[in-house]
Amino acid sequence: MRQNLRIICLAFLWGITPCTWIYSQPPSTAPSAAKAPAAKTAAEAIVETIRKEVAASVVAVNKRDAKAVAAFWTKEGEYIDETGQTFIGRDAIEKIYIELFAAQPDAKLQLVTDSVRVLSDSVAIEDGQAVVEPAWAGASGISKYTAVHVKVDGKWLLASVRETLVDTSSPSDDLNDLEWLIGDWTLEENGARTDSKCRWIVNKKFVERSYTTTQIGGTMTSGLQIIGWNSQANHVQSWNFSADGGHAIGIWSATEGGWLAKVSGTTGESVSTTAVNVLKRLDSNAYVWQSTDRTIGDVRLPDTDEVVIRRKPAAK
Repeated sequence: MRQNLRIICLAFLWGITPCTWIYSQPPSTAPSAAKAPAAKTAAEAIVETIRKEVAASVVAVNKRDAKAVAAFWTKEGEYIDETGQTFIGRDAIEKIYIELFAAQPDAKLQLVTDSVRVLSDSVAIEDGQAVVEPAWAGASGISKYTAVHVKVDGKWLLASVRETLVDTSSPSDDLNDLEWLIGDWTLEENGARTDSKCRWIVNKKFVERSYTTTQIGGTMTSGLQIIGWNSQANHVQSWNFSADGGHAIGIWSATEGGWLAKVSGTTGESVSTTAVNVLKRLDSNAYVWQSTDRTIGDVRLPDTDEVVIRRKPAAK
């Protein structure tokens, strides 16, 4: 079994967006008493519970608590690694994690859940991907997984987790996939306008993205993003810097038609932030962007709407 922590869930990030979008955009208006939030359906409540369990399992992994990690499985739970080896039962799974923690004492797991399908009031299937950094020597540090969650005595547990290795491209291939981003882009929404410029820097080893957002009243903010290949962790990574002194790091992975990135950082006032950003290419002149799973400090923010960012027409 390859010695890595690519287990339970996925973590990926998209950093190609303004830091202000990552950190801000709370609800535009507070809900009134007459418009109370709709009650969650049974399926929505299950999805929310499973997402919380997934997040808690990652905390246990990053605390190196093998017994706590194994407790997220059923007594007969099975784990199938990327090589096809099967381990059954909490004792076997706990032993795996003890070995992994010893082999990778500095590794950290990040995750995001792609989807949760609720099959009944006691069974759900989760699909996702996981990122471990730093990755084990010779490994990508990235995997996809499918997890079967079952409800046992009122608690959702893992009945089965199957991992699949994700092959990573060479740095030149990944960065060539960003070639179409080079140029000038613009977005106008709710009276605000964001103009951005993407260009190659350092002998085409990195993409620099600078942006300026102009609000309705004329107030302007700016920021900078650098996108390149992290050769130690074997993935595309972004470094974001915002006008308030905030900064963030994004871990990227390719998806069908675009990219997915998990971004974590801090505001200029040292408040932690996280987001999962999604970019989908429409054509050479437009792409769709959305930020999900956003938090600032202990506050969870709503997902942004999908917006279309368009290439500026060439100057005549």
